[in-house]
Order: sequence, then C-alpha cells, then structure tokens
Amino acid sequence: MPERRTVALVTLGCARNEVDSEELAGRLAADGWELVQDAAAADVAVVNTCGFVEAAKKDSVDALLEANDLKDQGKTQAVVAVGCMAERYGKELAEALPEADGVLGFDDYADISERLQTILNGGIHASHTPRDRRKLLPLSPVERQAAAGVALPGHGDLSPVAGQVDILPAAEDLPEGIAPASGPRAPLRRRLDHSPVASVKLASGCDRRCSFCAIPSFRGSFISRRPSDVLGETRWLAEQGVKEVMLVSENNTSYGKDLGDIRLLETLLPELAAVDGIERVRVSYLQPAEMRPGLIDVLTSTPKVAPYFDLSFQHSAPGVLRAMRRFGDTDRFLELLETIRGKAPQAGVRSNFIVGFPGESEADFAELERFLTGARLDAIGVFGYSDEDGTEAATYADKLDGDVVAERLAHLSRLAEELTAQRAEERLGESLAVLVESVDPEDGTGEAAVGRAAHQAPETDGQVIFTSSEGLLPGRMVEAKVVGTEGVDLVAEYRGLLGDESRIPGEEAAR
Repeated sequence: MPERRTVALVTLGCARNEVDSEELAGRLAADGWELVQDAAAADVAVVNTCGFVEAAKKDSVDALLEANDLKDQGKTQAVVAVGCMAERYGKELAEALPEADGVLGFDDYADISERLQTILNGGIHASHTPRDRRKLLPLSPVERQAAAGVALPGHGDLSPVAGQVDILPAAEDLPEGIAPASGPRAPLRRRLDHSPVASVKLASGCDRRCSFCAIPSFRGSFISRRPSDVLGETRWLAEQGVKEVMLVSENNTSYGKDLGDIRLLETLLPELAAVDGIERVRVSYLQPAEMRPGLIDVLTSTPKVAPYFDLSFQHSAPGVLRAMRRFGDTDRFLELLETIRGKAPQAGVRSNFIVGFPGESEADFAELERFLTGARLDAIGVFGYSDEDGTEAATYADKLDGDVVAERLAHLSRLAEELTAQRAEERLGESLAVLVESVDPEDGTGEAAVGRAAHQAPETDGQVIFTSSEGLLPGRMVEAKVVGTEGVDLVAEYRGLLGDESRIPGEEAAR
C-alpha cells in the first residue's frame, strides 16, 4: 500500500494565485497526495506567495515563518514556497529565508509531486535563478501561441519544460472530485473550498510597461488561453456546484490579441453565460485605455454577465499618469463612467489608486480628489507609493518625502471611505440579484447570511448582509431589496428566488 502523504496549500495574494493553487492541488491529488486544510496536519505545507508590493511580500514571509513553526509540533516536516515571490526572487529568497525547505518557480509546477517528494525525503531541489519571463515568449503576440517550453500556471495546457513530456492521467483514472479543466493535456484542478464562486484564468502576463509595476517581469508577456479551454473549465466548475465564475488575468481587455481577434472576449462572454448551472459571469482587471464600445455593450446587456467594471485607473492627473506610462485624465475617465452608467445605471465600478507617486504635486493630488468625488465608485483601494525592485519608477529622482506620502494616503483613504459609503446609500431601495455565499443561523453576529450583488466582487468589495437567514441556502441566486447600509456593505431583505433565466432585477429598463 502506498505511503500516506499529506499536503496543505496556503494561498496568499490575488484570485490568480487561487487558481494556481487549485492546479497544484489537482496535480498532487492525482499523484496520490492527500490534501488537508490545516497546515499543522500536513507532512508538507506549500505556501503560494504574493510578490506584488512590499506589504504582500511581508505577509508571504510571515506565512512561511508561521508554517515553519509547525515543524516543532511534530507533524509538518517541510515548508515549501511557490508563487510569485518564489518566482521573482528564487535563490535570493532561499538564502534570506533558510526556514523554507524549498523555493519552487513556475517551471516546477508540472513536476510538483516529484519536487515535494524529494524535499520530504530530505533531498534538495536547487532554487531557480530568476529571469525576465517577458523574454521567454516572442515579441509578436500572434507568434506566442505556438511557443513551447514556457510554463503558464492555470492555463489549461502547461507546455513541457526542458524537453520533459507532461502526460496526465485519463479522466477515468482520476480520484473523485478531480478533473481536467478541458482537453487531454489540460492541467488538473482540485477545488480547495466549497464556495459557489470560482475564478477562471483568461490569460497570463502583461504587455503594458507601467513604471511602478514589476509583475510582467515575473509573470511574463501576455498570452491568452484558448476559448475552448476557458469554456471547458467553466463547464467543469458548474458541475462542481459553482454558480459564479470570475475571469481573471493581469489584463482582460487584451484577451484575444494573440489569437488574432482583440474582440474575442465579446463573443466568449455570452457563451460562458449560457453554460448550464452558471448564474453569473464576472470580468475583472480591465484597462481604461483599452475599453471598447463593443465590450461595454456586452458587459452591460448580456443576461448573466455582471455589469461590473474593475477599472485600473491608478491616478487621474495627466502628468502623473504619463510618468506611470499610462494614459487618460480626469475628464476622459468621467466620460467613460458616464457611458457605462448610461447603459446600465446600476453598474458597479471599482478601482485602485497610488498616491505619492514620484513628482506628484499638490495640484495633481487635488485633481485625483476631483476625479474620486465625481466618479461615484463602489469600491476604492488606495496605496501609498513605494519603490519596487526592477521598476522604472524606482529610478526616478523626484521622490516625495515619506511623511508626505503617508499624509496623502491617510487623507485619500478617509475620502474614499466616505465616498464609497455614500455610493452604498444611493442603492437604498434597489432590488438586486444576490448570490448567497454563506448561511449560519447560529452566527450570533447579526450577519447570519451574507452574499454579493453584481457590483460586488469577492474579497475586494462589500457584501450584502441579509436581515434574516430564513429560506436562504449557499449557492442560491435570490432577489433582495436594500433596506440599509453599513459602510460599503448593504443590508437587504430576502424577497424570493430567482429563476435560471432571470436578469438582474431593475435592469430591464436600463438595458
């Protein structure tokens, strides 16, 4: 009888990392590893790290150290780092953090079971030397689909690395609850929770060269997944009980440009919405400069596609945006929002902003305030600028004093909190389609049942708190009337179930 091997996956960072963790879980389960939720009960704790900003990197290090402490308790024998921080720093992370028994890059994902077994047996797998992954794919987007030997986590077809053949078990040979997302070479995916919501990778990498962002260097150039793979994975998720899929990538508005059709997302969305069992399709990570009239039309008029716009504005002062290697200004951004709301008045919009960027003047900061005041955003993330290794902005000379950055961050954060609370109050009396996510009648906190409306994405935005849990079950799409607010959260009364063919209440007239 094979030796029992247990592994726990600890995921930090964004929804893209969550997809990658479920791919790793699927590969490990298919090779006989038993997945456990509690890292303290696992032989190996795998920490999927985030390498985006300094705070996220600190959280990743803390998680690795916390997992390492479990080794003193007797069960956990090894702690392994994967994910963006591991890919970005490789040997440097391994040397700085000897508590980690292994630091694995994206190229190791196809052989994750073998790598973990080597480490569990006391062997050493050499940490990789980081490289600019943008150089691994052809410069021309249309030539990238034919490129081989580049690991693309979560893509539905991990190309073999270094000449190795990546052969996966047939579907009938897989343990229960594991399935290939689509196709004979699709990577395995194993759900790590029972949420009615799941993310699906639409693409990986980014061709933009924002001066503050290091992501393209360790995630690589932009490459789309094939529509058939995205559809196949969505169908499989629906069979697992998923009701909402969220399409994720570094830049969803670029989807299809390497497949010969920049408008491919507009044709894919209705197909995803038509998948049996799926009640809502959400698109995240949209670039304002790349928004197209046709894409806005599809997002605001297609049944079961959420009129939700996760727009990466970052700032609105023209000079700051140019220094960021981005485009736009306050008036153009407000015009974009006016166009969206003219088609779908209830549309949800969220964005993130960087304050204290090198060279940001008081007038630039005031311009950003002007935009936020007029934008009526549902959710706002505000970050103070800090240098990121390897970015162009880190070389800029006109850095602001740290106290100035902190002051502007505190000021804009307070303003954002006020504005988003006001936006929530504007929704009083609205009827919304709400996906129930959790119900706990014994909760005792007054939040026995919670869900999310179309304008609320998981983790990043607010939620709907029901006044009663009676008649509610996780995974149900229900109609609810907003009767109160708690900051960005909405308090709502349950009004009844919504059928499979329902549109979002109140939007028929808008559409």
